[in-house]
Amino acid sequence: MVEVRIHGRGGQGAVAAAHVLALSLFREGKWVQAFPHFGVERRGAPVAAFVRFDTQPIELRCHIYTPDYVIILDPTLSGSPVAVEGLKPNGGVLVNSPGQPEELDQLKSFRRATVNASSIALKYGLGTPASPIVNTAILGAFARFSEMVSCESVTESIKELIKRKTEQNIAALRDSYESLRVASVNETETLR
Repeated sequence: MVEVRIHGRGGQGAVAAAHVLALSLFREGKWVQAFPHFGVERRGAPVAAFVRFDTQPIELRCHIYTPDYVIILDPTLSGSPVAVEGLKPNGGVLVNSPGQPEELDQLKSFRRATVNASSIALKYGLGTPASPIVNTAILGAFARFSEMVSCESVTESIKELIKRKTEQNIAALRDSYESLRVASVNETETLR
């Protein structure tokens, strides 16, 4: 079983990202679960979303405490120990950041990658400068980073689930797939 935890702030699209990722994995024949976790205050407040997938039925019905991957939508959360709490020793961390993954010193014990999902989202008119919606942009980078879901499956899931600015979301997905930056092998151990 592979578990993914997505951390962001309300309005960035963490819950929608989990939904699109789950449908994409389901398209590829996986058993999936996806669920959100947030309080009553949503816009701008920290939120989390969870996706777990496997090749066989999943019987767990709980939050994800030891993820294989963490996706961080708001770069200010990358320094929070809560974001990477429980991440498996060789786990992967994907951060929405304009910086290089090697700059994430606090995450150096994990496999690290960055993509500037905020600028990609804004390039395609997804959200506002104050609040870019980065869900589809981060999923393109995740598809390439994890190699566990295809960009084609995510594209088809976007077409099915995202009815506004569908083509712009697909363009953001593809742009982020190409824009992923991964810390060099010398900097970190690989997940596999």
